[in-house]
Amino acid sequence: MERTFVMIKPDAVARGLAGRIISRFEDAGLTIERMDMVSLTREQAGRNYAEHEGKPFYDGLIDYVTSGPVVKMVISGEGAVTICRKLIGATDPAEAAPGTIRGDLGLVLDANLAHGSDSAESAERETGIFFG
Repeated sequence: MERTFVMIKPDAVARGLAGRIISRFEDAGLTIERMDMVSLTREQAGRNYAEHEGKPFYDGLIDYVTSGPVVKMVISGEGAVTICRKLIGATDPAEAAPGTIRGDLGLVLDANLAHGSDSAESAERETGIFFG
């Protein structure tokens, strides 16, 4: 069993899409091990997106993910990291395939509904940031 971290971002929560998004992970046979709705601190957001610090979009990203509640989750299952990333879809909703969360529900790049860990190592680090 593999574990990964997924966060439903403020735009999805504000649009009332959290339940539909969670269902997609469950429909894929994955298990939601932990889940909580919270407002992120700037420190948590900064630690999560540290690899982007100094890039032109960094400040806007931090402002965005701390702008409202998010749903943070630990999801498990065989190949959970890869499956979650495929379910979420390409970063830019305009380029995301139909059938993916971003392809079906996303509107713009800057508010792209969800974050999913890109590796088992990232999942472990991100889970530590958000769940201790």
